[in-house]
Amino acid sequence: QVQLAESGGGWVRPGGSLGLSCAASGRTLYAYTMAWFRQVPGKEREFVASSRALDKSTKYADSVKDRFTISRDNDKGTLLLQMDRLEPNDTAVYYCAARHFQTGDSRPYTYWGQGTQVTVSS
Repeated sequence: QVQLAESGGGWVRPGGSLGLSCAASGRTLYAYTMAWFRQVPGKEREFVASSRALDKSTKYADSVKDRFTISRDNDKGTLLLQMDRLEPNDTAVYYCAARHFQTGDSRPYTYWGQGTQVTVSS
């Protein structure tokens, strides 16, 4: 069982920056593919970025590419998301997710945090 807890959400003006953090309880992350998702009320949860287990390769949604950066500290059990040049459309609840590499890349993520609100407005 992996427990995830996000932090770092808040309010920021358009064009500003914000950093999110996700802490995995009491474990390292070497064996886990990690990801950030976001959800707006009334819409489906959407993929933001991921960092693959073992090789740390990254993927980004087109809407955040070149603005967001995902990174991880496997020893500390921490996943980060640096968000720059934020836009009002980035307003959402952001969720951290984890999946053991043995589960397979095509399977849904297994573990989810509770989410943290990010609001971008003037």
